[in-house]
Amino acid sequence: MSTATGAPTASADTTNSPATTAFPAADEHTAAAAPCTGATPPKATGRARGWPIRFAVLSLVWGFSFLFIKVGTQGFAPLQVTLGRVAFGALVLLAMLVIKRERLPRSPRTWAHLTVAAFFLNALPFSLFAYAELTIPSTLAGICNATSPLWGMALSVVALSEDRPSRRRVAGLGIGFLGVLTVLGAWQGFSGTDLTGTAMALGASLCYAIGWIYVRRTLAGSRHSHLSMSSTQLLLATAQLAVVTPLFTTAPAAYPVIPLLAVFALGALGTGFAFLLQYGLVAEVGPTTAQMVTYFIPVIATTAGVALLHEQLSWNTPVGALIVLAGAALTQSKPRPSGPSLPRPGTTTD
Repeated sequence: MSTATGAPTASADTTNSPATTAFPAADEHTAAAAPCTGATPPKATGRARGWPIRFAVLSLVWGFSFLFIKVGTQGFAPLQVTLGRVAFGALVLLAMLVIKRERLPRSPRTWAHLTVAAFFLNALPFSLFAYAELTIPSTLAGICNATSPLWGMALSVVALSEDRPSRRRVAGLGIGFLGVLTVLGAWQGFSGTDLTGTAMALGASLCYAIGWIYVRRTLAGSRHSHLSMSSTQLLLATAQLAVVTPLFTTAPAAYPVIPLLAVFALGALGTGFAFLLQYGLVAEVGPTTAQMVTYFIPVIATTAGVALLHEQLSWNTPVGALIVLAGAALTQSKPRPSGPSLPRPGTTTD
């Protein structure tokens, strides 16, 4: 859910993604973003042999993010949970920025574009997920998060003229949304499902697609590092929520320990530390392998919700989730490049 969770699909293209920030700003939602800046990630070293451990940790952190949201909203208002999330995440990235002696961008144009990215990739979707989990289980929120690649492909057809979908990707889009209907139990008239909460969770995933298309059109090719851009983005999201939150909530009367720890974990781990893990994975094993974490997030979110929060799970939820993931995988498939044709026997080449 996760760069600044948002892990945006590594390439500023939502169809390859769900973290969070314009550059994988750490979050489960933009999982595995390939660098969209002009910076070249460092080459893999011997450390790459340990990437499965970091991959597993990243999957767990992002998968548990939906549980952290649910627990956090038991003690704080949704906007307060979101504010704490981006603030703790920003602190982690800023600390790393200081350690690496990097600077924030100076261009007003870059800050303006990152302000929009912070709204669509952090402030708005994080808030929508927090509000959604007031009425829907964390398991359903995690599954809705997996629809981000579907929204991304659908919108890229309209917004990105160079992104023409193949028949396979169109089929994946249809299969994915069929999976959503299966999860919601459409044949039962959506009984037992809070449609408002579900719509907010799906809307949050749609925000990631909108945000990543915006980033691709405005910030692709930036010379700033992922860390610099993501830190700025989370700072801007924190500022946005710091203005809005007091207008719609009152100060907490108490700070219960468990919800507070959940918000801290959601921000420091799921939005800050996860970015560092994700970018390291992209640099070590490439975006294609790193983005596979996307398919583990709903599985872990469902397992955590059922095992730790005792949420109910009907047969159509895991079945629908598998269909959604299958559709998402198809939407991200790329046609195999045709190899050079071999010369016919008896012919020569110049």
